[in-house]
Amino acid sequence: MSQDVERVYTVNLGKVLLSPDNQRAKRAVNMIKEFARHHMKIEQVKLEEDVSHLLWSRGIRHPPRKIRVRMTKTDEGYVLVSIYEGEEESTEKEEKKAEPEKVEPEPKPAAKPEPKPAAKPEPKPAAKPEPEPAAEPDDVPEFFRKKDEETKKKPKSKSKD
Repeated sequence: MSQDVERVYTVNLGKVLLSPDNQRAKRAVNMIKEFARHHMKIEQVKLEEDVSHLLWSRGIRHPPRKIRVRMTKTDEGYVLVSIYEGEEESTEKEEKKAEPEKVEPEPKPAAKPEPKPAAKPEPKPAAKPEPEPAAEPDDVPEFFRKKDEETKKKPKSKSKD
């Protein structure tokens, strides 16, 4: 399958926000198809699954404001819309970043560096400290002991129905 025309576009989906929030992602799909029909001059448009997933990724109410896509006319007579990864732009940026890097000259050995003291390995703590046993009745504060005694003495009242 040879591909005649391939173009990259940024589709502005800002007008999607004018539609009701429960129809925005559907409207975004229709806007991309309409954009492709207008710019590629072919009525039949197909979206790749990745484009659809990108539009619907944040739900129906919050589609992206803009999307970068690659539109390709095929021999079968339709336009295929796919996500644009930006391969050409990334290589140019990497080349520009590589140029300004400065090579630092090697430091001159003026004197012998002082030997650093060997770091002693820190002793590992015991596997897991054992949890303390539950508080015994003698360890309980006096206030709570009195309260417990009072609740034990009082008979439980039955609710009247």
